[in-house]
Amino acid sequence: MQKLPMSRIGELFSAMNGNRELYVPVTKAGKANFDKWSEDANVNLSALHTVKSPKDMFFPQSEDLVAFKMEGKNIDVLPPEEPDTPFVVFGVRPCDARSMEILDLVFLSDPVDTYYEARRKNGVVVSLACNEPEETCFCGAFGIDATKPAGDVATWIVNDNLYWKPLTEKGEELTAQLSGLLEAADETEIEDATRAVKEILNKLPLRDLSLEGFGEDNMNELFDSPQWAELSRACIGCGTCTFVCPTCQCYDIRDFNTNDGVQRYRCWDSCMYSDFTRMAHGNPRKTQVERFRQRFMHKLVYFPANNDGVYSCVGCGRCVAKCPISMNIVKVIKALGVNEDER
Repeated sequence: MQKLPMSRIGELFSAMNGNRELYVPVTKAGKANFDKWSEDANVNLSALHTVKSPKDMFFPQSEDLVAFKMEGKNIDVLPPEEPDTPFVVFGVRPCDARSMEILDLVFLSDPVDTYYEARRKNGVVVSLACNEPEETCFCGAFGIDATKPAGDVATWIVNDNLYWKPLTEKGEELTAQLSGLLEAADETEIEDATRAVKEILNKLPLRDLSLEGFGEDNMNELFDSPQWAELSRACIGCGTCTFVCPTCQCYDIRDFNTNDGVQRYRCWDSCMYSDFTRMAHGNPRKTQVERFRQRFMHKLVYFPANNDGVYSCVGCGRCVAKCPISMNIVKVIKALGVNEDER
């Protein structure tokens, strides 16, 4: 483990930005989001959650897939350049770091999504342990330790120092390039801070959230539950929960007429929308209750059933904080799972 005084964090950012693009949490108009670092950027490393998760760095909200240039009856197919710019995403929280592993299961499985694969290959994830978890956090329910983040490099901010620990080969390579800035440190230097954070985690209102009752074995029972109708009654299908979610991966593919051809692109979509997955014969999920059920069955049942028990949720709490009608995955888990009285 190594460390750097926080007073020199600007030097660290400048060094990482030397031969790579560097993305950090930046506050604009009162909201924090990952953005390119610059010396005058309003970097906000205390932001627990950015509005959009860092998945945007690897699976952009919108990206070009292919272009068709047309002249008369001649059509030229123009594939976009493969994303090959090396970059670093600094300040990824433990929940968001885990979300990368979940997205890998989707986009790196056969057939591999080459756009995502290229960004994962060229991107280095530097995670940042949590110091002050919020009441909406429930990452512990999914086995995530907010004091031990994953990624290529794990970092901690303790006593005006940034502690740095490479976890992967890419992390070791980045660390070697910063050797002139970092100095040796002992892991015991962060033990007190880690214990303090765990004490906070043990006091959070969602600390005892249980996933008991979910999974493949109860698929039919959960699917047929009459509670979906009541749970979905207030849902307005706005899709906010899907757009702030670090693990949602639904997208649409559209064509845009450029007058001299066609630009094909993909953009994030939401299973909560009435026209999502619409096919020639119509939409397979015609009602809001069916769309609502699909979202949460996928997160808690379908995905783990097909991925060795890995849930498609990391407990970041963004949907809890952002849902305009206060209906979220926590309420679904409590309503359909096994509560404390039934254990």
